[in-house]
Amino acid sequence: MQKTVISTNNSPAAIGPYSQAIRFNELVFVSGQIPIDPESGKVIKGNIKEQTKQVLENLKNILQAGGSSLPNVLRTTIFLSDMDDYAMVNETYAQYFESSPPARSTVQVSRLPRDVYIEIDAIAYATNQENLLDA
Repeated sequence: MQKTVISTNNSPAAIGPYSQAIRFNELVFVSGQIPIDPESGKVIKGNIKEQTKQVLENLKNILQAGGSSLPNVLRTTIFLSDMDDYAMVNETYAQYFESSPPARSTVQVSRLPRDVYIEIDAIAYATNQENLLDA
């Protein structure tokens, strides 16, 4: 059994004492991602669709660094600050998971880090054994 910390500069650095992701054997556990632009380190301004897109891009980059990809995602959890955004989130989410979407839970929370509208975490399986370095 092998546990590996996954880190990439293509997604924002963790803003607390946690890893962007952990790979354990063939599973990749991605920490909750919020809509931070990895280049500027700032929350992107914009509506829920724009924030959802940035979160999913961050997830995609971390998965790639862990030897996985969006089609390999088994489960996600979506945290929303307003459940009224559910339909708009689904529109953007569906563009990233076009076929065989993962299992998912969506919950409304009272507040998210940096007062963003959305956070998403993921569990995926890895197929690439070599891509474990910073992407």
